[in-house]
Amino acid sequence: MRGDTVIKELLAYIRPHRGILIVGGVLGLIGSLAGLAMPLLAKYVVDAFGENRSMTGPLLGLTVAVLVGAVVSAGGMYLMERTGEAVVLGARRKLVDRMLRLKVADVDRLKPGDLLSRVTGDTTLLRAVLTNGIVNSVGSVFMLAGAIVMMATMDGVLLLVTLLVVVVIGGLTGLIMPRIQRAQKGAQEAVGEMGSVLDRALQAYRTVKASGAEEREIGVVADAAERARDRGLQVAGWTSLAGVATWMAVQIAFLCVLAVGGSRVASGALEVSALIAFLLYLFYLVAPIGQLVEGAVQLQQGLAAMKRIKEIEDLPAEPVSDPAPFDSRPLGVTFSDVVFRYGDDRPLVHDGVSFEVPPGGLTALVGPSGAGKSTVFALLERFYEHQSGAITLDGREIGDWPLGELRAALGYVEQDAPVLAGTLRENLLFAAQDATEDELRRAITRTRLDDLVARLPDGLDTAVGHRGVLLSGGERQRVAIARALLRKPRLLLLDEATSQLDAVNELRLREVIAEVAAETTVLVIAHRLSTVTNADRIVVMEAGGVRAVGSHEELVGEDELYRELAATQFLVG
Repeated sequence: MRGDTVIKELLAYIRPHRGILIVGGVLGLIGSLAGLAMPLLAKYVVDAFGENRSMTGPLLGLTVAVLVGAVVSAGGMYLMERTGEAVVLGARRKLVDRMLRLKVADVDRLKPGDLLSRVTGDTTLLRAVLTNGIVNSVGSVFMLAGAIVMMATMDGVLLLVTLLVVVVIGGLTGLIMPRIQRAQKGAQEAVGEMGSVLDRALQAYRTVKASGAEEREIGVVADAAERARDRGLQVAGWTSLAGVATWMAVQIAFLCVLAVGGSRVASGALEVSALIAFLLYLFYLVAPIGQLVEGAVQLQQGLAAMKRIKEIEDLPAEPVSDPAPFDSRPLGVTFSDVVFRYGDDRPLVHDGVSFEVPPGGLTALVGPSGAGKSTVFALLERFYEHQSGAITLDGREIGDWPLGELRAALGYVEQDAPVLAGTLRENLLFAAQDATEDELRRAITRTRLDDLVARLPDGLDTAVGHRGVLLSGGERQRVAIARALLRKPRLLLLDEATSQLDAVNELRLREVIAEVAAETTVLVIAHRLSTVTNADRIVVMEAGGVRAVGSHEELVGEDELYRELAATQFLVG
């Protein structure tokens, strides 16, 4: 991304707050101007002391300048910080909005820890660059200009000496700034990588414990943390070098002014009080020059952060569409010679898949692992787009369905049945916020969650823990099924929905699925054939294709693979 484009994106975050930023900047400038008066007042104090005049007036002026500068600057600083928080909030909202609307394919290749780093760390850097970096730098320019004007009134020769030193060292500092940006981007990427590694361990926390892999995972995270530290040290090194250059500029200028100014005082060309005032203004340059350098450093950090944020914002998002009016008619599904792979460098997952699911009833997909069964569901939900062939629902090409309307018609229970942190009620109503209490109770009864609700201390309002860790695998599965049923789908997709249920609950759930199949279309992926022997039709998949379709009895007699699968599960003699 070009630098000018990134800067435009940065300024876009400022635009909604430019009014309050201007006010804050003006207050800061007024505070700075009050400070600019101090060296001049100090000159008057020295002159009054040398002429035996009263120093009450100049000292009173100094006191007022200090108090006014402090109060006004504090007000400006508060406005800046307040605006900075508003900028961060806006950036985070925009970034989270984009992340949750990304295509599944893009999210699958990204790392959750790195995404979190962009929302937290990178947006925080924007606050510094958009407020302190840019606005304070503008104020510093005015302060610097004011100080130079005042120094010019004191002695033009000394001003030329000062500017010569500052410009030379300032030019050298400018060469450092691009290196700071590159180092900062690397540091932020390293922090994101560390977050990804830690997220991996936390997501599989029990597996880590059960495998005795704590030390190994601690080592992996520690290695990532060390890489983040090394990148951070690179940033610190270049930033320190820029800061030292600023300090050297003022110190060398001081020595030069002291030498040249002393000779001018000795020759009578300059008053001692003017030299003292000039030196005070010279040290007064430390703050604005330091702020300009700091602003430049923060700008480089902000540009690095903006590039990472824009990497997410520039990814294509799914189209937004409103759900269609409720329709309870079962959906029919047709796959016609569908070809699909997860990437250009990946093998085919579907190689001419064709089958038909008529509206209503229960259809099962069976076959060995890797046959492409779960991919059928991913294509129906349009998490991915097939490369060729046709997928139709009710005779309508799937790409012609508005995404909101399509997903509103589907109920999807994933294989691992994810449950979100929150209460049991929140999880059940996650896909159907408008469900009535009666509908909720009916879904609970149908999926045999009554005992769980009765056992929990706060019933439906009991927290279930991160990823539903306080529930058993079978309970999470039943929660996911109840959640899908509350959606009242026209097509219910069940990916191995009974894999974690005991025999009693599996039998009951098979009865529930049969009941639902009388009202809508149910498409289920099954590894345990016992759960689908009563299906209206069974589609046998192998190696990315469909090899047979029929009932359980027909397939046992006609298809060798199905007969082998049934024999291994003791379903045939």
